Amino acid sequence: MASPLGPLRLIVNPRAGGRTRKHVVPTLRTGLEERGVEHDVVETAGPADAEALARSAVEEGVRYLVAVGGDGTLHGLVNGVFDGEAPRAEGIVVGVVPTGSGSDFARTVGLHMRPELAVGHLASEATMPVDVGVASFTGADGQPATRLFLNLAEVGYGAEVVRLAQRLPRALGRFRYLLAAWGGIRAVRRQPARVELAHAGSDLELVELVVANGQFFGGGMRVAPRALPDDGRFNVLAFTGDRGQVFRLTTQMFQGRHLPDPHIREWQSPHVTITTEHGLRVEADGESLGTTPASFRLLPRALAVKI
Repeated sequence: MASPLGPLRLIVNPRAGGRTRKHVVPTLRTGLEERGVEHDVVETAGPADAEALARSAVEEGVRYLVAVGGDGTLHGLVNGVFDGEAPRAEGIVVGVVPTGSGSDFARTVGLHMRPELAVGHLASEATMPVDVGVASFTGADGQPATRLFLNLAEVGYGAEVVRLAQRLPRALGRFRYLLAAWGGIRAVRRQPARVELAHAGSDLELVELVVANGQFFGGGMRVAPRALPDDGRFNVLAFTGDRGQVFRLTTQMFQGRHLPDPHIREWQSPHVTITTEHGLRVEADGESLGTTPASFRLLPRALAVKI
């Protein structure tokens, strides 16, 4: 039989986490079979595959899709089930079983759990409507580009760290992010920026801008503790200290204790626009996108997420 949400398709990134193919997927399949949940499995072979596999699934009539991987896998899946700014079909439900090194959106909605526990959630009918972010930026070809995101976007230091980490061998594990963080400090300098929000605008010296729909990033740092993925607003934080500010606050951010801070400006807004004197890098959900100028806005409660 099908789940209450229809036949389920698991879109698996076998490279996310060390046990995905050998332990996580077999555990999920056994548990779903025991509960009589109709399902199938497809695997990604590269970074862009999750988006293409999700698009194909919707075209085949599948409406219940689950990313088994990290935030990048979920990011691709979400972009695959949307056509522009609208879902490709009615009744789409997206889930996630986190196996990646980050998997930060899952933390916000309480899904950072072992696969043995995740099975029960996948077999139930509970869902949560969440906001979807739209990032507009300057692409690598110099042309305007757009990308959807669920968790958060960054401009400046964090986006540079993502770019550098993607160039380092994955075999380094979390150490590659430490190396990238040091590289980010050297690469990014504070520069003048204009940030426009729904009810405010500010000229400031910026090293990092966080536009958060979810609360966590970087593998569990609670950078935006006032972000709620269903309230129609981003939690926006502008780091205005020196270029090593974000790195020095890492320990406090894991505990959500970096706020208030005289060198962090904070707002709540459904949209954000940033212009800078020189182009700063932009990332979303751990995926390097492009550079400023950039803008971010929300599609309120546009996607049902399995909880």
